[in-house]
Amino acid sequence: MRRTRGRKVKRSKRTKRLLLLSVSVSFILFGLWFGSTNAYTFLKGYLLFKTGQVDAENYKVEAALKANNEQEQNKEQEPLYPERPEKGENIGELIIPKLEARLPIYHGTAEEELEKGVGHFAGSVLPGEKDNSVLSGHRDTVFRKLGEVGKGDLLVVKTTAGEFTYKVKKVRIVDKDDRTVIVPKPRATLTVSTCYPFDFIGASPERYILVADLISSK
Repeated sequence: MRRTRGRKVKRSKRTKRLLLLSVSVSFILFGLWFGSTNAYTFLKGYLLFKTGQVDAENYKVEAALKANNEQEQNKEQEPLYPERPEKGENIGELIIPKLEARLPIYHGTAEEELEKGVGHFAGSVLPGEKDNSVLSGHRDTVFRKLGEVGKGDLLVVKTTAGEFTYKVKKVRIVDKDDRTVIVPKPRATLTVSTCYPFDFIGASPERYILVADLISSK
């Protein structure tokens, strides 16, 4: 009985060894085959593709954002006025909600323009553009009640380029020869000027100035 059991144990061990050896040899042979065929290349390429998919998706998002930014920059770079107006040309209208006034704007500040409405100082940018757009008018015609307009009030300019709304941030009274009225500004600004005092008889010694920042455009 003991001899029989011993033989069975030996056979079982021998069978396990053969099985393990067979499995090992199979793995070795499979590895040799796998490395020498296109299967390895295919698997490697598949893994690289799967790994690179995230990068590709990120690239697509980044590319889309970049394209949007470029479009916005291009919009900003496009001129509001492809053609500049001629002297004496009507370029739009100035709306003063507080006074319920709607006044025509002409390019230029010579007497010829000021007799017809509000004059746009030709040396300044046009309404809506970045920098300082300067408008002037007579105190006894278009700007008779301009003294009623002050800080916080709105000024709306409509031109061929759109509708631009400005909010008065400052009221100044300066000497008639003060050139700081027309200095460049870092942002879109509207400066409105008229003679002062409003009830002064003769050539006025000062100017009433409204300085307004662009708050919206359509």
